[in-house]
Amino acid sequence: MSTMINSSAACPAARPAKPSLFARLIKARDLSRQRAALRALDDRALDDLGLTRSQAEAEARRPVWDAPANWLK
Repeated sequence: MSTMINSSAACPAARPAKPSLFARLIKARDLSRQRAALRALDDRALDDLGLTRSQAEAEARRPVWDAPANWLK
């Protein structure tokens, strides 16, 4: 009788590691810098990105812990 074993359950090392505190702090700093740069763009550059000034300001005001899901990996 054959039994299937979930490889991630059998080998904990196969699961992706949770980012370290240092890596998460670096990502938070990067996100903060990107949002500050977005806030500093002029209206012409924002128009090139397809954003309004109010959309850019709203994004720039978001706290660093309100990060996109792909940043949390």
